[in-house]
Amino acid sequence: MIGGYRVVRKLAAGGFGIVYLATDADGQQVAIKEYLPASLASRAQGELAPRVQPDKISLYRLGLKSFFEEGRSLAQISHPSVVSVLNFFRENETVYMVMNYLEGGALQEFIITARDQKQAKVFRESTIRSLFDEILRGLRIVHQHKMLHLDIKPANIFITDDNRSVLIDFGAAREVLSKEGNFIRPMYTPGFAAPEMYKRSASMGPWTDIYAVGACIYACMHGYPPSEATQRQEKDRIAISLSKLRGIYSDNLIEVVEWCMALDPLSRPQSVFTLQKELSREGERLYTRMSVADKVRLQFDNLMADTKKTVQTVTGSVTKPR
Repeated sequence: MIGGYRVVRKLAAGGFGIVYLATDADGQQVAIKEYLPASLASRAQGELAPRVQPDKISLYRLGLKSFFEEGRSLAQISHPSVVSVLNFFRENETVYMVMNYLEGGALQEFIITARDQKQAKVFRESTIRSLFDEILRGLRIVHQHKMLHLDIKPANIFITDDNRSVLIDFGAAREVLSKEGNFIRPMYTPGFAAPEMYKRSASMGPWTDIYAVGACIYACMHGYPPSEATQRQEKDRIAISLSKLRGIYSDNLIEVVEWCMALDPLSRPQSVFTLQKELSREGERLYTRMSVADKVRLQFDNLMADTKKTVQTVTGSVTKPR
């Protein structure tokens, strides 16, 4: 028993924590994520509280605080494309986050299955646009709550049995530990982490998550992750790799991926709204080139639209967007 929930079995374990299947007092299934960073803590068989080395206690507590705050923030968000946090609590000298139990599979599994069929298109373009339209709707709400996901990748996009796309496993606490812990290697998934995540003092924002979205779209088109950002900074082959997909996918979709995955954060879409508008242009501009001037003008127009909506919301003349 943990916090009134009965643990059924372990669902998954990673370098940052463990996820359990559990039932609540009414017998409803839930997923419980436990904060247990493997680099900082260990736990012997049969024990409940983790063992933390004395010289790592302060860092362990810093990550614990971030994990707890992440749970509190997520509990305030209600959107079908964002994992629902039902409860979060401290026990056994750690923190537990209680979430809806989702049935289905990760996008990563679908990519591998589709890739193995060896068709020209891993996913149809309409499928990619529809899938990421859902994800971006949820991500936009996350950003409106002054949060970042910081670990968007196909393994953290869950496709439910009723065909919903849901963002899971946020990485804010993991990011704190990476920046403060002087680890030999940051706790990022190669190919999906933006280049600024590898720099201790770099500024991160919506553009950081947008890079990861672009990398996920790339994986849906190619069947494989893109090159790691640090490798791209030495020799960038993304444009060459994407050029091989011209004629299979529209130029517009290819350009969107290039735009999202720009190594310079300022060269990417600066808001989810900007990306949403461009991703919804299917059929409008197939097989044409978008100039840099067009991109800058589009970004400026969308930024002005975002600013106008914010002002209207503050004055009470517009309801909060879905």
